[in-house]
Amino acid sequence: MSVAPYRAGTWLGLTALASLAAVGAALISQHVFGMEPCPWCILQRAIFVAIALACVIGLVWHATPGRVLSAVLVLLLALSGIAAALWQHFVAASSTSCNLTFADEVIGVLRLDSAWPDVFSPRASCADAAVDLMGVPYEFWSLALFVLIVVAGFKALRARPAA
Repeated sequence: MSVAPYRAGTWLGLTALASLAAVGAALISQHVFGMEPCPWCILQRAIFVAIALACVIGLVWHATPGRVLSAVLVLLLALSGIAAALWQHFVAASSTSCNLTFADEVIGVLRLDSAWPDVFSPRASCADAAVDLMGVPYEFWSLALFVLIVVAGFKALRARPAA
């Protein structure tokens, strides 16, 4: 007996939950354990929130166009998250200042830091925010989740339609 493949809604729902859990973990790290975020950390938080919102599109708009739009948005956002995590690790973390970088500009244009300062306000330089969690750079945890989200996005794109 074979196991039926998951529906797109399952993949989108799990992706939304994982994305919001990542933001929750980042907030706990910041507000409980004092790990202050840099602009690239904040940009990744914003991408996780945008991924969750893209998933909601597919969960609300059940028809095939909604599912496809949602999955494509999730894929594009996750790929941008991968780029942000890699940039943070290989470029920004070795920089003494990350003011006026692409991440700073996006946060400023979207006014995230003034709308929700406790969630989206950068409070450290990229070099100061370079910390490890269980021996792995924090941004690599984010990178790993973005990669898993890419997989889930492809699964949602190829999933059978709802009955």
